[in-house]
Amino acid sequence: MDLENKISLIKQVGEEILTEEELKHLLQTKEHPIAYDGFEPSGQDIHIAQGILRSININKMTKAGVKFKMLVADWHAWANNKMGGDLDRIQTVGKYLIEVWHHCGMDLKNVEFIWANDFVKDTGYWKKVMQVARNSTVNRIIRTGQIMGRKEAEVQQASQILYPCMQCADIFQLKADICQLGMDQRKVNVLARELGPKLGFWKPVVVSHHMLMGLGEPPTTKDIDRIIDLKMSKSKPDTTIFMNDSEENIKRKIGKSYCPAKVTEENPMLEYSKYLIFEKFNVMEFKRPEKFGGDLVVENYKELERLYAEGKIHPIDLKNAVSYYINEMVAPVREAFHKDQKLKHLLETIRKFEVTR
Repeated sequence: MDLENKISLIKQVGEEILTEEELKHLLQTKEHPIAYDGFEPSGQDIHIAQGILRSININKMTKAGVKFKMLVADWHAWANNKMGGDLDRIQTVGKYLIEVWHHCGMDLKNVEFIWANDFVKDTGYWKKVMQVARNSTVNRIIRTGQIMGRKEAEVQQASQILYPCMQCADIFQLKADICQLGMDQRKVNVLARELGPKLGFWKPVVVSHHMLMGLGEPPTTKDIDRIIDLKMSKSKPDTTIFMNDSEENIKRKIGKSYCPAKVTEENPMLEYSKYLIFEKFNVMEFKRPEKFGGDLVVENYKELERLYAEGKIHPIDLKNAVSYYINEMVAPVREAFHKDQKLKHLLETIRKFEVTR
């Protein structure tokens, strides 16, 4: 693949790229750059942003020649008091999430899963953590609390101050050329860019992907923590679609979702159409009675957005179509929960765990 097409693919993933010029130079000088992504094992379910959207983004990056190192951030989840602060349970959830991705269509040939639990045995890792901590102020680290899914005021345990220092050090421990995480992780990635050259490392390129919003009405606040309230979250199960939700549950959740007529900004139904449905399907079909305009086939997202803004697609019709296509994407994974005995056993095990935010 030529350089222009590689850049084009990665720009489809990156809502923000720091910087595009650095990315271009990286792709010119390294055939297979290393990208870092990671996840904190928590909760009892995996939602469509973690399952489907993550697979879409990773597959675009690997198509452009990028190799992924996926960090299973078990010690980070422990520091963040997930699963009641029980490391064994956190690691069981990590194994479960990896198994789910085996059924999500992720290009696992180019993804290596690495456990933070293995990092901590390396004294060189803790040296990197200390270097980050010594070159950061307490206030700066607290302001990065957003990366843990927490607002600044919620960062209370001393372990939660250690977390950002670890995540910054992870980038250099993994020898990552690219940080490919969500916009909610931006602050620690920028910290890594600032500290890298100072600490004798490098300045990683940051490709921050869009955060899929939940089904509820967007918050009216404009503060720095708004992204936490807006994004899809396992802690808000009724505004989140999970990879093992039944067809009936998907219809129910979408049926009561926020979807004002003619409004295209921060409309979850249009978000899911843009970032999920048109990534997996060539068209969106709308089944409607003749008195409401009859059946309709929409060939791309821009056309869908225009028709919706003009009022030519009703919110109910949009919800029905989105519900159908999301279920089509979730169905193979949901079926795997019944057929894959390892996955089934892991799910049954974590269902018994107490969940803490």
